[in-house]
Amino acid sequence: MYAYHAVFVLQLFFCFTEATGSSIVGGKVSEPHSKAYMASLQVNRSHRCGGILIRKDFVLTAAHCKSEKMTVILGAHNISKREKSQQRIKVAKFHPHPQYKDEEFSNDIMLLKLQHNAQLNKYVKVLELPKKKENLPAKTKCTVAGWGQTVNGSHMSDVLKETTEKIESNSRCKHIWKDYFQTEVMICTKHGQKGGFCWGDSGGPLICKKKLEGIVAYAYKHNCTNPKYPHVFTKVHSFLPWIEKVMQGKTTA
Repeated sequence: MYAYHAVFVLQLFFCFTEATGSSIVGGKVSEPHSKAYMASLQVNRSHRCGGILIRKDFVLTAAHCKSEKMTVILGAHNISKREKSQQRIKVAKFHPHPQYKDEEFSNDIMLLKLQHNAQLNKYVKVLELPKKKENLPAKTKCTVAGWGQTVNGSHMSDVLKETTEKIESNSRCKHIWKDYFQTEVMICTKHGQKGGFCWGDSGGPLICKKKLEGIVAYAYKHNCTNPKYPHVFTKVHSFLPWIEKVMQGKTTA
């Protein structure tokens, strides 16, 4: 797959810049359809970002993934094929967080209103939002999945892949990313040099203890697998009130 605007990287303090996507380096191929909530966000049949089906008519993703004329592919394992399990639904409306800005890295979250409801079945399922705040201790094992690069700098993967990353302490994340890491709205993870998300996985989920905790946000530009730089995710729980308002039609943003 080809990803565009898929993972943010920082330009200022560390000479980072916006990247063109992210996916799983190392890891393993997911059991087909074991993550039935996963969405491939595509433009002109080209994969741009990942996403999560959280209601029959809404997909959750990263705000920097926004691209006009986007189509959501649900029920996919191999996105290079027209699998019978797949559902292709166009985006009716984009709802990026009103306080998100391209040049900043906080509030990197967006809801996509689908043109029609997804048909739920064994291939397409909704992933529930976290009901309560949970402070995950360092070293908690979490899973991230996507259709991105399998080796840093290589082509994207046609099939869904996944890998394990561990929660990193806020103090370590703050030390590395400075003011770009905001503990109230972000989570960061430790990853090995041979595994983790990379170009093409933006907008995909971070699952910890079987619960949705984060959305893939940004990594180090020059080498997404550099273990010195923790991977950063938008903290979903921090945005629950806004998510509920959008899905209830109580806000236009």
